[in-house]
Amino acid sequence: MKNLFLSLSLLMFLPLLATAQTPTETYVEGEDYDLISPAVRTVDPDKIEVVEFFWYGCSHCYTFEPVIGAWKKTLGDDVVFRGSPAVWAKPMELHARAYYTAEVLGVLDTMNPLLFQAMNVDGKKLSSEAEIQELFVANGVAADDFSKAFNSFGVTSQLNQANARARAAKITGTPAVMVNGKYHINSRKAGTQANVLKVADFLIEKERAAKGG
Repeated sequence: MKNLFLSLSLLMFLPLLATAQTPTETYVEGEDYDLISPAVRTVDPDKIEVVEFFWYGCSHCYTFEPVIGAWKKTLGDDVVFRGSPAVWAKPMELHARAYYTAEVLGVLDTMNPLLFQAMNVDGKKLSSEAEIQELFVANGVAADDFSKAFNSFGVTSQLNQANARARAAKITGTPAVMVNGKYHINSRKAGTQANVLKVADFLIEKERAAKGG
C-alpha cells in the first residue's frame, strides 16, 4: 500500500516538474521588442510573415546568418520568411541588387553565403557592379544573365520596396527581425541574437493565437 501511494504521488508530481523545467517565457513590448505603428503591410495576410533586415557588409549579420538559417527550418507551414536587404547608403544599393539578382536568377541559396563571405572574410568591398558580376560569374552565372537581371525593372522595384519596408518598420540597424509587420526585434533590446529568435517565436505564437491557429 505504501509503494502504491508513493507511485501515485510521483505520477502527480512529474507534470509539475516538467512545467518547472520548461517555463513559458513571456516578453514585454517596449522592453524586449517594439510595436510598429502603423503596421507594415505583409505580402500574404493568410500567413504569418517574418522579415529579416540585413546587410552583407554587417559582421553581426554574418554571424547571425547560420543561426537564423537553422531557425528558419523550424518554422511552421503558416509562417513565411523573407529576406530584406537594408538600403540606407548608396553602396548598399549595389548589395541589395545583388541579393534580388540572385533571387531572380534562382541562385540565392548559392550566392547568399558567398556574398556574406566576400565582404566579411575575403575583405572585398563589392563596391561596383563589375566586382559583383565577377563573383556571380565565378559561381556559374553567365555574365549577360547577371547584367540583365541586375539592371532590370523587377530588381529595381524590389530594391525600392525593401527601402520603403525598412523605413516603415523604423529600422536603424542590422540585423533586425520584423514579425507580421507589427513587431520589430533587435539584439540591443532582446539581449543576444539567440534571444531575438526566442522573442520572434513568442510573437509568432501571439499572431497564431490571434488568427485562431
